[in-house]
Amino acid sequence: MNRPGTSRPWPTLWRADPAGSYTAAAHDVLDAFAADGVMETTFALPEFGPNATFPGALAIGFHFVDYAVHGWDVAASMGARYELPDDVVTALLPLVMAIPDGDVRDAAAVPFDRAVNASAATDFEKALLHLGRRPNWRQP
Repeated sequence: MNRPGTSRPWPTLWRADPAGSYTAAAHDVLDAFAADGVMETTFALPEFGPNATFPGALAIGFHFVDYAVHGWDVAASMGARYELPDDVVTALLPLVMAIPDGDVRDAAAVPFDRAVNASAATDFEKALLHLGRRPNWRQP
């Protein structure tokens, strides 16, 4: 599969310039989400179940969740500090809490483990726990 508008396959592009590739992909997503009517469009998200559909605004919110939480994943794996501004966490938490928990989280393609039952010191820790992360996890 080639990146739209190029003859270069994705893996070659990633290896040549990972940061640039990520930046270009992020801009592609932002452009797609800015399209007229996208907020009202229904998105199928099979990673949440075989018949799971969500309104565009919520599906886009889930994408925001991916950026925020997988950013923490990368930072934690590198031993780097990761903080989000309070307004970002305030916007993030209700979206995270709308993500279904339960048996669907056991499927191989699901990006989040089952919720972890533990106490959270912050709203971001609450979000991480709901998505199967342990906020105190550090790379061994």
